Amino acid sequence: MKIEQALNLHDFREMARKRLPKIAFDFIDGGADDEICLKRNRNAFEQHTLLPRYLTEVCERDQSTTVLGKRYSSPIGISPTGLAGLFREGADGMLAAAARDANIPFMLSSASNIAMEDAARIAPDNLWFQMYCTIDDRINRDLVRRAGEAGINVLVISVDVPVSSNRERNRRNGFSRPFRMTPSIVLDALGYPGWVIRYLRSGGMPMMNNWQPYGCEGASAAEIADMYGTLTPAAMTNWDTLAWIRDAWKGPLVIKGLMHPDDVRMAADMGVQGVVISNHGGRQLDCAPSPVSLLPEIKQAVGDRLEIMLDSGVRRGSDIVIARCLGARFCFFGRPTLFAVAAGGKPGVDKALQIIRNEIDLILGQVGCPRFDALGSDYLR
Repeated sequence: MKIEQALNLHDFREMARKRLPKIAFDFIDGGADDEICLKRNRNAFEQHTLLPRYLTEVCERDQSTTVLGKRYSSPIGISPTGLAGLFREGADGMLAAAARDANIPFMLSSASNIAMEDAARIAPDNLWFQMYCTIDDRINRDLVRRAGEAGINVLVISVDVPVSSNRERNRRNGFSRPFRMTPSIVLDALGYPGWVIRYLRSGGMPMMNNWQPYGCEGASAAEIADMYGTLTPAAMTNWDTLAWIRDAWKGPLVIKGLMHPDDVRMAADMGVQGVVISNHGGRQLDCAPSPVSLLPEIKQAVGDRLEIMLDSGVRRGSDIVIARCLGARFCFFGRPTLFAVAAGGKPGVDKALQIIRNEIDLILGQVGCPRFDALGSDYLR
């Protein structure tokens, strides 16, 4: 299938499956343990139906919305996805450029292969920086400093990886830290010559450029990746960590990965401007609840004290409309755009974003609500 033939976000998954070795595809596609949470995330959206209001004029429809003080063209954003350069050389830059062109936010992962400073030059008005705290407080403080000096708009702290999870697909495939190209991995990769050519042409394992300044001079990409593996996850991260980040960061601060209403309330009490309710796409705690199922309780707990956003399981325009009706201002997704960039580069991401925008537009027309911002619980059954 060609990129232009894609009809929905699921199509990009199948295109990526045909273009990536099993170890690479499974790294994107897989979750923790039995991967029940992956199914739960999708099933939770299916528990809701939209109740249309007909005989309403919907000739013109507007899906733009404001979050954290900026108006975006759509209520969608690209979630942080680490090691994107392994799936296509330059993928992080392509994701940033696609977000810029669509006027939506892109959360650049601190585990990206492009440095935050370079990404900020590509998408200066659309880049958010997602950061994992490390066991080295000096590095944590320097990452916050660099993000500010790069002119990044929003800082996102992911808190849902206190310890490494049990991702059995990765373990069976040999994708572990430190990563090494074993004979079995090489043998499987030979069946995907396009990927192999790009991998070899780019020099093999891509550099994690955000972390290169903290390694030894002349360190290889594998050595930097190994260093990153010794610094994260940081099990000692706590509310005091967030307090000094809040004080050091001058722009909007978002916490990603909170799910308990009491934790969201505490974030609001601290002066955090936004939260992304997320179970890390089912990649951390397999028995975690789906974020969309938590929205009513979280909305009740904090009201409009901070921006409530969501990721995990979003695949359709209707998902985004449902989430809005339940109280979420914005939705993010990561796997679909990562599959899209792996399958087709920036044109693939452009197409994926166009598809989801078209779906939102059609849903607004179908439910009789011409403005996304006007959606509420009265459109939900």
